[in-house]
Amino acid sequence: MSTLLEIKSSVLRQVQVCPSFRRKTEPEPGSTSADAPEPATGAWKPEDGMEFFAHMRLILKKGEGRQALPCPEVLLRSGSPAPAEPVDPNLGLRALTQEEVEMLYEEALYTVLHRAGTMGPDQVDDEEILLGYLQQVFGTSPEEHTEAIKRVKKAKAPTYTLKVSVMSAKNLLAKDPNGFSDPYCMLGILPASGTPREQSGQKGQRFSFRKGSKHSSPLPAKCIRVTEVKSSTLNPVWKEHFLFEIEDVNTDQLHLDIWDHDDDVSVAEACRKLNEVIGLKGMSRYFKQIVKSARTNGTAGPTEDHTDDFLGCLNIPVRRDTVMSQRGRSGFLSYLLLLSRILQFEHQAEEPNSSSWRGEFSGPGSTILCLHGAQSNLSPLQLAVLHWQVSSRHHQTCTLDYGYLLGLLEDMQAHWEEAASLPQEQEESLADSFSAFSEYGLRLLRQLRDYFPATNSTAVYRLELLLKCLDKLQLFQPSFEICPFETELNMDIAAALKRGNREWYNRLLNTNSPREQSGPQRLPGLVKLADIIYEDLQACYGIYASLFHGILKVDFFTLTFRQLERLLAEEAWVLTEELSPKMTFQVASGLFELYLTLADTQRFWSYIPGRDGRSLALAGIHTPFLPAVKIWLQVLRDQVKWRLQGAVDVDTLEPVDASSKHSSSAATASLCFSHIQELWVRLAWPDPAQAQGLGTQLSQDMCGAVLFYTELLRKKVDTQPGAVGETVSEPLCVVLNNVELVRRASGQALRGLGWPEGVVGVEATLPRHLLSCIQALEEDLQREAHTVTAHLTSKMVADIRKYVQHISLSPDSIQNDEAVAPLMKYLDEKLALLNASLVKENLGRVLEALWELLLQAILQALGGNSDVSADFYGRFQFTLEALVSFFHAEGQGLPLEILKDGSYKRLEEELRLHKCSTRECIEQFYLEKLKQKSLEQNRFGRLSVRCYYEAAEQRLAVEVLHAADLLPLDTNGLSDPFVIVELGPPHLFPLVRSQRTQVKARTLHPIYDELFHFSVSAEACRRRSACVLFTVMDHDWLSTNDFAGEAALGLSGVSGISRPQVGGGMRAGQPITLHLRRPRAQVRSALRMLEGRTNKEAQEFVKKLKELEKCMEADP
Repeated sequence: MSTLLEIKSSVLRQVQVCPSFRRKTEPEPGSTSADAPEPATGAWKPEDGMEFFAHMRLILKKGEGRQALPCPEVLLRSGSPAPAEPVDPNLGLRALTQEEVEMLYEEALYTVLHRAGTMGPDQVDDEEILLGYLQQVFGTSPEEHTEAIKRVKKAKAPTYTLKVSVMSAKNLLAKDPNGFSDPYCMLGILPASGTPREQSGQKGQRFSFRKGSKHSSPLPAKCIRVTEVKSSTLNPVWKEHFLFEIEDVNTDQLHLDIWDHDDDVSVAEACRKLNEVIGLKGMSRYFKQIVKSARTNGTAGPTEDHTDDFLGCLNIPVRRDTVMSQRGRSGFLSYLLLLSRILQFEHQAEEPNSSSWRGEFSGPGSTILCLHGAQSNLSPLQLAVLHWQVSSRHHQTCTLDYGYLLGLLEDMQAHWEEAASLPQEQEESLADSFSAFSEYGLRLLRQLRDYFPATNSTAVYRLELLLKCLDKLQLFQPSFEICPFETELNMDIAAALKRGNREWYNRLLNTNSPREQSGPQRLPGLVKLADIIYEDLQACYGIYASLFHGILKVDFFTLTFRQLERLLAEEAWVLTEELSPKMTFQVASGLFELYLTLADTQRFWSYIPGRDGRSLALAGIHTPFLPAVKIWLQVLRDQVKWRLQGAVDVDTLEPVDASSKHSSSAATASLCFSHIQELWVRLAWPDPAQAQGLGTQLSQDMCGAVLFYTELLRKKVDTQPGAVGETVSEPLCVVLNNVELVRRASGQALRGLGWPEGVVGVEATLPRHLLSCIQALEEDLQREAHTVTAHLTSKMVADIRKYVQHISLSPDSIQNDEAVAPLMKYLDEKLALLNASLVKENLGRVLEALWELLLQAILQALGGNSDVSADFYGRFQFTLEALVSFFHAEGQGLPLEILKDGSYKRLEEELRLHKCSTRECIEQFYLEKLKQKSLEQNRFGRLSVRCYYEAAEQRLAVEVLHAADLLPLDTNGLSDPFVIVELGPPHLFPLVRSQRTQVKARTLHPIYDELFHFSVSAEACRRRSACVLFTVMDHDWLSTNDFAGEAALGLSGVSGISRPQVGGGMRAGQPITLHLRRPRAQVRSALRMLEGRTNKEAQEFVKKLKELEKCMEADP
């Protein structure tokens, strides 16, 4: 009992009326229906069931990622290096002649040998290192290098020019009464001859352009430059540039004075500015200015040196702190050539085959370029332009990082906004570089999928940077007087993408499905092509579309989808038209797979908000594929049966693992049905009417396959040898679990076969025919489960009877609980085994079956004992109550409404019958037969009869017409049925004998059309228990006839008894269909009760029934 307390019952008892699939004639695997097209030669063979479903799983796997819009995280699967981009040495700068190379080399050496100024912290100041670096860059021999240096040193020394930029000052002294100053700068070159000398014993005097020096004369005016005056500020900003010629780089100095400019003011004007005085210091300066003005009588003399106030000065040695430029030499072209040479050398030295090099120059290389740019007087804009031109050209010969190129464009853009223009020749050169780079980029975009695959995150990032570079080029277009682009770059990009799409499609088509081949040969390649295109569209939407739209405002996805979808649709229409007359199964299979991908492509467009799939070229593409789909589904039906046959053949009827209670074949069957349902969902046939027809056929095929599997299981378990003394059969438990698993899996799969809404008569729920299929299959599987359950519990019948007999034979001196204890212990042990071997639903079924066995055993024990004491029945009453408590298990086992139904009530009836008279028992016997007609209608078949009373002749006419769906009781799956007709109870019809029909050999649907007459009074027929009893038997030549079923018809309601007969015809009354049943326990109880009575009437009734049974066993 402790075992059952852990079990929760979830048994569903459903009685549904719908046709049974088991009664349909199932074709053998490979057979076809009359209205379905015949599969052509070359279809899948029976042994190919596994191969067929393996191919089916591949089809389903393709559709797993096609149920929604793709995510970039799913598409970017690889971070490996990007594919190498095409390079062409001819796209670089023009190759120099040997003479030009020598001149450029000497130019570079000249730059190093005549360098001036101080190097930056990251630059190299060692002349030998710089010269050695140039020797490596140009690849010269030591002798050539030495000779070149000699030639350069003999050349004329350069004339130096100092470029000075006066930018700003901060926190100057306040010299004006208002707390500010009006500063300006005076600057010039202080030559070595003008440098004040130190006097012995005296401090050095500070030099001023206004005061000159005690030991030198003032500088000439042409050597002095003056900035603008910035009014009323202590933090002036000038941003002015000056050039000064340098005589001696080693000794000349740059001198700079800062002055506060003061105009001549009178006392009255000074007083008028009283309001401008700020603070005490300002007031002091104000009074000084009043005194000063009074001394000069309001004017300043021409020689007065105190009009402007001195703020400070600065001396900067030229050699120590400045970078010089050689004046008079145009260095734009030479810098371009030198930069190209150094760039090539640096790239080759760093990573010659790498596309991730970002132009990081070594110390010597950057130093030489900096020196040359400064000495050539190149502006920051010119330097940025030169670096872009050289790097963009070099990129087309040896790939660079696009981030480096983008940085060059951004740097050039920043300087462009300041300088705003270039010389025409340099602007033309820049425009040419833009055109060359854009053409190179367009060539790459035409082969987008080759060089920037969507699955490679590195390549996608390079594409993003390339698009940003192209976008930057468009920003320069309005600034050029000479436009580098004939049309808008966006239009060129769109045209390049379209051209690339077409070239890519044609290349795939020629590779996979060349038009020179025949239709059947082209079909597999076209399926592959359609799959490739779908994956490409996913990449376009998930990866490329956001890049092109976000950077260049180009709708790449719409452009690509429209173009590829139209090309693919044209190819599909042409191919289906060609293959329609050649519809073999291979062709149908290929077309089926092709259609799935085309439908996925069409739905992909509809997934995007605001997109309408009706405008696509693929709209209506399903029409030519319908014949192929029908053939494929027909072959699917046969392949399922072959696959199930193979799975059962290798099944050992053992659990697949410790956590499962079903065997391998059930898992295979469930997977097959799941695949069918998934395939139907993916098919999603768009035409509602056609979808209903396809779904109906598929649901019927699936139901047939399920029943086919259960029959295979039953045959398999019948061949399994049972263990000696085994009462709980492990194979039967596994079979029962298999049936339950397949029941759930097939039910779920069938519910997933609902076709699209919109069909006339189809409601929002499952369609009517599909519901009918589900209900019929449910009934058949429940019946199969009960059959297996009966086999499983039949091994326990003997033990149960033994323990019940022990209770019945126990002496009255033994207590009731002691008499029942062996039975309870036995049940507890067996239920523990069943609980470990069965799933929850099946355990509930087995519990119900065991409960029924126990009740039957108790009823049998009661029937085998007559004239016993009241204690005998009291003990069984105690046993029944104990069993109810055991199986109910405080609500964890079977519900009370199940426990106290059926045979339980018959036990109660048994007790009640002990109080009845003999005739009441006999009438109760027939009344119980009449009560059976409303229960379990389709289990044992049907019998059609006609019954009426002929008042003129005072006789009852009973016509046996035919029977249907009888139980197959012979080994050939059929029966030899005949019908016995009798009236009861006997004391109402004492002179009437039973009659019977002829035997109909080998049929489950016999036709009799036999008429029987019984001379009885109408008064007797009106009694409540009066009835005609039909007993259907299976005639056996060599053994006892088998009982097939019986039915009782009450006489009080037949024509002529309940109402006058209309028309007076011999065959008045309508045919009545009676459902055959087995005698219920109450009927047997009444009979056993009569057998136990010793009075004459009871004994005669029992004797008559036994004579009837003997007559039934005799040959007719």
